[in-house]
Amino acid sequence: MQKQIVNERWIYAFPSSDDLVTYVGDKKHILIAIGTEKILNEDKKLVRIINENIGYPDGIGAVAALRRKGSRAVKIRGAELWLEIIRRYQHEKSFFLIGAEQMVIERTIEKLRCEFPNINILGYRDGYFQEDELPSLLVTLKAKKPDIVYVAMGSPRQEYIMEKMYREYPALYMGLGGSYDLFIGKAKPVPAWWNKMFKWEGLYRAFNDIGNLKRWKRQLPALRIIYKLLLNKI
Repeated sequence: MQKQIVNERWIYAFPSSDDLVTYVGDKKHILIAIGTEKILNEDKKLVRIINENIGYPDGIGAVAALRRKGSRAVKIRGAELWLEIIRRYQHEKSFFLIGAEQMVIERTIEKLRCEFPNINILGYRDGYFQEDELPSLLVTLKAKKPDIVYVAMGSPRQEYIMEKMYREYPALYMGLGGSYDLFIGKAKPVPAWWNKMFKWEGLYRAFNDIGNLKRWKRQLPALRIIYKLLLNKI
C-alpha cells in the first residue's frame, strides 16, 4: 500500500481490492471512494474528512493521477468492495446498514442474509432522516456496537454523516452511494465490456439517462482532470 497526495488529498493506492480488504480488517476509520469529483471538489470540509481517513481510488481519474505519481494503483469499485468486506469478515464482525429508501434497504438486508447466511446484521434504517434524528441513531449504534457501518446516502452528505457518527462511535464506516440499488437490481451495473474499453462509468450512465442534465454536468470534472493530468497540474 502506498499513500500519495493528489490535489491536496491523500489517496491510498492498493495493488488489489484484496489488499485493501486485508488492510482495513483491524481499522476504525471511514472508507471514502475517490473519483474525479472528489479530487476537484473545493469543499474544505470534505477534503479534511478525506485526509483524516482512508480514501481509495474508485474512479479512473484517481487511478490515472496516482499512476502518474508512480503508485501501482488499481481501480477499486466501492459497489463491489463492501461485499468483498462482508465475504471476508462475515464470521467475525458485525454489521449495521444505513441508507436508501425503506423498500431498498429491506430488500438489501433480505438478499444479504440469503447470500451470506452467517452474516451478523445488528440493525438497519433508511437514509431519509433529518439532522435532529441523528442522536437517536447514535444511541442505537452505541447500544448494538457494530464493527462495520455502511452508509448509502450519496456524496458528500454520507461523508458528513459518517464523520459525525465516527466521532461519537468509532468503527469502520464506508460510504456506498447507490450500491444498495445495484445490489438488489434496481439499478443496472455498467457492462464489463464498457469498463474494459472505456473505463468511464459515469459516461455510460449519462448515455443511459440521456435526458438527465445533472448526470451530464457531473461528467464535466472528467474533462478538467484530463486537462490537469496532461499539463501535470495535479
